[in-house]
Amino acid sequence: MQVGNIMSRVSAVVGPEHTLRQAAARMVQHNTGAAIVMDPALPGPHVITERDLLHAVADGLDVDTQRVGDHMNNAVITAAPTWAISRAAELMVAHAVRHVLVFDGDALVGVLSMRDVLRTGVVVPAVAAAARG
Repeated sequence: MQVGNIMSRVSAVVGPEHTLRQAAARMVQHNTGAAIVMDPALPGPHVITERDLLHAVADGLDVDTQRVGDHMNNAVITAAPTWAISRAAELMVAHAVRHVLVFDGDALVGVLSMRDVLRTGVVVPAVAAAARG
């Protein structure tokens, strides 16, 4: 099975100027744990995750004034839709991320989450070893 068969469409999109609250609302609206950060001035898309939001809240930051651009992940992990799910899952474990952006050439075509991988029932040795701790 390939990444393209199980990835989700890009649904939650925000800009770097959005507040953290707006990003969280967009993520809730689309039932996802990550939002894609798009801006023509940025070199490629970035990601803000529920983990990023949680860190901001834990640090006592104001989610109504803090901007996504100050909290987004600049190191985005990517995959291709033709990759085997196991290859993408191993990359996710190696980089300790739960979301991978899926590109077909230069075009962003989807997002693969660890939840998507787990739903397949595919057993990936690296994922199983990480779960055992």
